Order: sequence, then C-alpha cells, then structure tokens
Amino acid sequence: MGLEALCHGEWTTGSDRGAGEVKALLESRELILRGELRRTIALAAVTAVAVVGDDLVVTMPDGRLTLALGADIATRWARKMTTPPPSLAQKLGVGPATPALVIGAVEDPALVEALAGATATTAAEARIALAVVGDTDGLERAVAAHGDLAPGAALWIIHGKGPKATFGEGPVRAWMRAAGFKDTKISAVSDTLSATRYNAASR
Repeated sequence: MGLEALCHGEWTTGSDRGAGEVKALLESRELILRGELRRTIALAAVTAVAVVGDDLVVTMPDGRLTLALGADIATRWARKMTTPPPSLAQKLGVGPATPALVIGAVEDPALVEALAGATATTAAEARIALAVVGDTDGLERAVAAHGDLAPGAALWIIHGKGPKATFGEGPVRAWMRAAGFKDTKISAVSDTLSATRYNAASR
C-alpha cells in the first residue's frame, strides 16, 4: 500500500516550468502524479531527495519536482524514497540463521537467489517451510512435510500470480483454509509468482 496526498506540485526542467494541484501517489517503485500535473517517475531514476521547509524536492536527470506536502509528510515520504526496499529473503524471513525446508522445484531466479545459503537439509534443521506448488497434490506434499517442523513454524506457499495463473492465490487459499491453515501474509516473488504465508490454526 503506497502513500497518497493532495498537494500543489511544481515541475522544473531547464527554462520550462509546470505547476498545479496534484494527487501524488508514492508506490514502492514509482511516484505518480495525477491532476493538473501528470507524470510517472521511476524511483530508480531519482538522483536526490530533500526536504526544504514544507516541501519535498525530488531531483532527476531531466528535471526537478517540488511537492508542498508539509514538513512532517515530506519527511516521511523522503524517508520512504531513500530507504532500500527489503529483499525477497527478508520478506520471506529466510537466511542462514532461519533456514527453510524447501518442498518442490525452485526454478524462478528471484527465488533461487533468495534461498541461497538459506535452506535446510532436514526438517529438524528448518525454522520455516517453503513449498513451490502447481496443484493440490503439491499442497498435500507441502502440508505433510510441514508437519515435521516444530510447532508454530510458518509455511510459505509459492504459487502462480495474477488472475491468469493456472493455480493461484484463490484456490490455494481455499484449500489451505479447509486444511486448517490461516493465511497471514502475502509477498510478490516475481512477475509470475507470489508467496502466501500460512500458519496451522491448531499448532
């Protein structure tokens, strides 16, 4: 969920200037302006962010944007824009100290990178379970393997992403809830995969 504000905006590039009332949306990868000043700015293209009085000043190679947000909101937006997003490994809660028992084939490059140095060879070593599934048989195998972990260990289900996914969030959630699990978090993995974290309600 991004940040949103109605404010006065000013765009300056060289000798050109545009200004007006805007609806500014700060998402994880973009700053979007709607209204009298329309623009989409990729955060990766931003070279500097500063708070000047009540204004947020954002500099790019092709110009400068000033948003009159008020000092407190400008400071919060500047902090979000300059704080690196968490890695996929951090979102999943896996690492050398919290290895995952992996169920299924891990082929997605983003997932391979996140699990590097963060996998367990046995359930006894694992602090979390992570299963890549494509059907209900995969879910059955995931739940069976998860049962060997310590009580309270989370189970991440990696499944298809979006409405066109063959086996996506909806059917996975329905099956897991019927099996006595509660979904507690969701995270994007890649353009084609999402991850949903589940905990057993009775464990």
